Amino acid sequence: MKDATGELSMTAIAVVAIAAIALLFRQFVWPSIQNNIQRNTYCSQAHACNCPTGASTCTCNYFNDAGTEITGLKCPNNQKGLNN
Repeated sequence: MKDATGELSMTAIAVVAIAAIALLFRQFVWPSIQNNIQRNTYCSQAHACNCPTGASTCTCNYFNDAGTEITGLKCPNNQKGLNN
């Protein structure tokens, strides 16, 4: 019976540890990944970019799903199709 209790305890510890790691990922890592995906999507659709000489970022415009032009998007200066 003691062996079964020990295995149950180890299983409970493993479940709690996995849940803690999943919670940390969901709270801290996933939002950053989502923001990068969203920014990369918008930057790939950007137009009318203003890229100062030597700057690492450009200020661009893009159209959202509703067709409204959004201004002030910061995109990397190395994107293809941007007016440098």
